[in-house]
Amino acid sequence: MSVAHIGRWKVLAAAVATVLLGLTLPTVAASPASATTTAYDSTYYRNAIGKSGTSLKSSLHTIISPQTKISYDAVWTALKVTDQDPGNSGNVILLYSGTSRSKSLNGGSVGDWNREHVWAQSHGSFGTSSGPGTDLHHLRPADVQVNSIRGNKDFDNGGSAVSGAAGSYTDSNSFEPRNADKGDVARMILYMAVRYEGDDAWADLEPNDSVSNGSVPYHGRLSVLKQWNAQDPPSAFEERRNQIIFDTYQKNRNPFIDHPEWVEAIW
Repeated sequence: MSVAHIGRWKVLAAAVATVLLGLTLPTVAASPASATTTAYDSTYYRNAIGKSGTSLKSSLHTIISPQTKISYDAVWTALKVTDQDPGNSGNVILLYSGTSRSKSLNGGSVGDWNREHVWAQSHGSFGTSSGPGTDLHHLRPADVQVNSIRGNKDFDNGGSAVSGAAGSYTDSNSFEPRNADKGDVARMILYMAVRYEGDDAWADLEPNDSVSNGSVPYHGRLSVLKQWNAQDPPSAFEERRNQIIFDTYQKNRNPFIDHPEWVEAIW
């Protein structure tokens, strides 16, 4: 083939590649909201199906905002139901450690379990007031000492091993849960970001890519949370928990447990 022909072939190949690139770009955009199907798509989620981006986020906020609020004291009793050990009805499963512990050991002493706010209370200053402070979709039983180690840190990968929670790690400003809890944590944080948009008495909670959020109403690290959501899909335990909260307590759902692909569709 002559040099001239080779040159013209390269130009043509480049043009074709450009056209093909333009044609394939839409496939890497936000996933469509109807990528999976649940029993609630034709009822509870009917106004969200087919949407993505801010439109999907807004629709989900409208859908999940109506909820029955409970007191902080009532959370103790609720967690004994939502987080009951499937293999031992007298115990609950603890977040971050996976330990099965007696329901009666709830409190503030060493060896007890307490109420962990996965979206840290200080990130938006909502405390334990009815609303974000008592929302069961991000409250989980956790070992008192492990909960203290986590504190109000953002979530990220890395750090030193956490005593009492094998597979979890922490450093000065972040906490990494064990692999079995990574997706749970991500979906709880992102639920809070959709549920609390600043149109009620509470701050507008949003995820970001920082691990130094302090008392501002943000929680990170979003890029890592997205990875965790994909890495650790919803388990039967998580799905059962979502159903109990919907049926028995709050009458609203965590949409990212029903549709984990909606994380990428929004963010």
